[in-house]
Amino acid sequence: MMDSVLRIFGAYRVYEGRLKSQIERGEVPSHIGIILDGNRRWAANQGMAIEVGHEMGAEIAEELLDWCHELNIKTVTLYVLSTENLKRTPEEVKELLALIEERLTKLLNDERIYKYKVKVKAIGQLDLLPGSIRNLLSEIENRTAGFGDHYLNIAVAYGGRAEIRDMVKSVAQDVRRGVLSPDQISDEIIEKKL
Repeated sequence: MMDSVLRIFGAYRVYEGRLKSQIERGEVPSHIGIILDGNRRWAANQGMAIEVGHEMGAEIAEELLDWCHELNIKTVTLYVLSTENLKRTPEEVKELLALIEERLTKLLNDERIYKYKVKVKAIGQLDLLPGSIRNLLSEIENRTAGFGDHYLNIAVAYGGRAEIRDMVKSVAQDVRRGVLSPDQISDEIIEKKL
């Protein structure tokens, strides 16, 4: 099993090097979104338990965040847990939530967040999450509220429909407040709100 893990990490390192080289030759994006997906498939293909796949995905995501900082990518949105993921077996959901809580606790105490002044924001249907996770997210947001050198959005309990609904509500509120007229609603406004 360890050989498979090392082989995968080696493949990621080669891939990371190629991506880094491509970005360094061109324009560095100011915002990227990363969907943590495929960890179960990867674990199954390696003959490993699903939990190992989720843990490996979390490790790779942390390395990727370091890589984004090295490239000076200002904003990262990390899609961690969709509302569809919450429909998995109770055992798997429990394991995923425990992993998220563990990683959020680590993030809360991660000196890099404070050193690099990373403002952390949770997005999604947070009311679907256990209180302990909501409390951690709130504490992280509060501790980093004054930062603005970098941004980390953590999308948890997110879904495409919820995102569209929230965007429509935000645009409607802007129209109601007189900040925006219906004629001003454009692709750019919608993209910004999403």
